[in-house]
Amino acid sequence: MAEFSQNRSKRRDGEVLGGAVDFLLANARLVLGVGGAAVLGIATLAVKRLIDRATSPRDEDDTKEDSWQDLSLLKATPRLQSRPPPAALSQPVPPPAPSLSAPEGPADTGPQTSPLLSSPAPPLCLTFQEKLLAFERDHVTVPGAHVSLAKQLAGDIALELQAYLRNKFPDLPFGALVPGGPLYEGLQVGAADPVRLLVPLALEPGLWSLVAGSDTVAQDPRCWAVRRTQLEFRPRGSSPWDRFLVGGYLSSRVLLELLRKALTASVNWPAIGSLLGCLIRPCVASDELLLEVQHECLELTVAVLLAVAGAQDGDLLLAWPLEGLAGNLWLQDWYPAEAARLRALDEQDAGTRRRLLLLLCAVCRSHPALWRLGRDRLAQVVLRLGEQEADWAEEALGEHFLQALELLLSSLERASLPSHFNRSVNLLDGLREEEIDDLGFALYHGLQAPEGLL
Repeated sequence: MAEFSQNRSKRRDGEVLGGAVDFLLANARLVLGVGGAAVLGIATLAVKRLIDRATSPRDEDDTKEDSWQDLSLLKATPRLQSRPPPAALSQPVPPPAPSLSAPEGPADTGPQTSPLLSSPAPPLCLTFQEKLLAFERDHVTVPGAHVSLAKQLAGDIALELQAYLRNKFPDLPFGALVPGGPLYEGLQVGAADPVRLLVPLALEPGLWSLVAGSDTVAQDPRCWAVRRTQLEFRPRGSSPWDRFLVGGYLSSRVLLELLRKALTASVNWPAIGSLLGCLIRPCVASDELLLEVQHECLELTVAVLLAVAGAQDGDLLLAWPLEGLAGNLWLQDWYPAEAARLRALDEQDAGTRRRLLLLLCAVCRSHPALWRLGRDRLAQVVLRLGEQEADWAEEALGEHFLQALELLLSSLERASLPSHFNRSVNLLDGLREEEIDDLGFALYHGLQAPEGLL
């Protein structure tokens, strides 16, 4: 009985509401026209259905069905164009003025979404590729004015240091000091990459020969030994470099100490810096020969590198602070070959290999664990990918970035990253086991959420 009474009451309310709807539609047809009356009828019907749903208990399935139906009904409601109210029914209604912001064309007869009922626009969500390009723009790209100024300062410092070496060591035949490095190859990442200032040693031809480091007591394939020869015809002391011999070999360690003392104690850097309009200080805390340059517009690091010619044309051997038995050997410098190979590959297909190397260097350098990878290891990874993969357009830059991380992770799992130019050299040999674990952990999480690395 209660249910019957509820149904009767509901039917009576529906009749009253239906009569009100008919009255509204009848009068709206006179004012709004047929189209406006249809819109008003649909909206009224939707409101009636919402009222019924709120006042009468229903099953859960009916509620779900009505909810999406109501949503589709409201979204299908056409949007009314604003029109002025008529002054009198006998006067013609002027047509709506054409929009000035949209071009003329066929009218859209499809349903339009009401601005009041439309869902809000979703938040802007960038892809990893877009975030990577934004990171490159903000953290990798160096302004051209800074590059020009840095080159000018490096060139001036090279001239001043060359004049000092000729005056300080007139008997030692140093070659012309040549600045170079990433700054001159378009591979500079901020101020962290030092300018390479090569100090070549002019060795007498026929008096010196190279011995591979793997054939020496150190058994280090990264290095070479410079041996003094022709001692029976040119005895020891006939060459100005003979005073740097250790066991019949030209010692890189002795030459490094000589130049270090000169740079830190003898060179008048305040006077040179005042002349060049900057502040120059030798970095005494580093094992390398570094000069810190501070200008009002930029900061710069200059690495002074003693070098001798390698076994092949274009190869260089550097006096590097090595440890143990390799302390007197000369380190093979693969940077010129790496830069030349990357440039040649990019020129073949207008690729982005060098941009990938810059991105990897910038990301790893600011990371608390990945900074240990260094440019040399990252360059080897990019070289391997650069010769394996075919598509190096800008659109594939994000994909290649992730591939480089995967290749690094797999190399760390095997504890092996062979050099691209000398497969017997494992570039991970200098890392301890706990450092490899830290790098692998950071790369694993970086692959899970690569946006967190940017």
